[in-house]
Amino acid sequence: MRITIVVGFFLPVPPVAGGASEKSWFGLAKEFARAGHAVTLISRRWPGFPDRETQDGVQHLRLPGFSHTERLWKNLWLDLLWSWRVWRQLPPADITIVNCIALPVWLGWFRRGAGRVAVMPGRVPKGQYRVYRRVDRVLAVSSPIAAAVLLENPQLQPVTRIFGYPIDWTSFAGGGKPARSAPLTIGFVGRLHREKGLDLLAAAAAQLAARSDLPPWRLLLCGPADVARGGSGESYRAELERKFAAALPGDRVTFLDPIFDPTQLIEVYRRLDVFCYPSLAAEGETFGVAVAEAMAAGAVPVVSALPCFTDFVRMDVTGGIFDHTAEDASQRLADALARLLGDDAARARMAEAAREEVRRYDFPNFAARLLADFSTLK
Repeated sequence: MRITIVVGFFLPVPPVAGGASEKSWFGLAKEFARAGHAVTLISRRWPGFPDRETQDGVQHLRLPGFSHTERLWKNLWLDLLWSWRVWRQLPPADITIVNCIALPVWLGWFRRGAGRVAVMPGRVPKGQYRVYRRVDRVLAVSSPIAAAVLLENPQLQPVTRIFGYPIDWTSFAGGGKPARSAPLTIGFVGRLHREKGLDLLAAAAAQLAARSDLPPWRLLLCGPADVARGGSGESYRAELERKFAAALPGDRVTFLDPIFDPTQLIEVYRRLDVFCYPSLAAEGETFGVAVAEAMAAGAVPVVSALPCFTDFVRMDVTGGIFDHTAEDASQRLADALARLLGDDAARARMAEAAREEVRRYDFPNFAARLLADFSTLK
């Protein structure tokens, strides 16, 4: 098959500046090429990367893009410009996979040899599915996202499938959990944005620190704060650092700069015993790649009660879930973390179950499922 993959307008591929979609499709493109398919990946032009090159059997086409902004309407306008720019450059294909908003509208009417059109909703739908026509596959990343798509356009039900997101399970899980002594480490890896619930984590950390019945523990946070990469800005990072320092005096909290090198990022995950992802973003979370990666690395997740996590986080089986909407949400989060910190046997049991739960998202397995599905599109 000739497969074209289009990612969004603001991050590059290879994913040297992060991005769940960019990281996912970069890995999947290589798996498709390894299976003998002709693959073109279209992404944002980036300093140090040629506009055209072939790497690991994948043809890369890089076009001028734009930086992400804090305004939804601006991002939608930039997506429109990006989609027009990409549409004019699309190569002939048997299937075109789209990770932006406006392009499927044009492809519904003027395909220009793009072949079958697959759309991956990497974000909660914003109404665009109402105007999509002649979409051949919707690659929903979770059950609630599939439901949101069908709420906008019930006619897409026959072509909608739930796939999740791929992760490099083999690398994250390789070698098992490294042996180490106390203290236990609670970690967060992701964008330092207010919607991620990190203020809630700071409040929970203060409550945990007041308890005398827990083994020694510490916190580690890693991710970008700048707006261009999805954070709430450097001022917010400074605010968080003050809050966590007040909650955990001494050297019990560490902030790491964002890490995009895969090998280094895996080492960060493997340092964690518990992975806390207390997101409040009911309109933003779609799957939870960081959660799945942490699970593969042997950390037990504690997540907010957003529906997108329920496809792989099961209470007291593969992790913990707390009600982020409750008035005492920080106390509930603290209690969920305390249960794992204080019970070595339960933590070990859930860590193993969590690792096995996300094995199905490993890149080779995921790519094989996608290719088998694509072969049915006629």
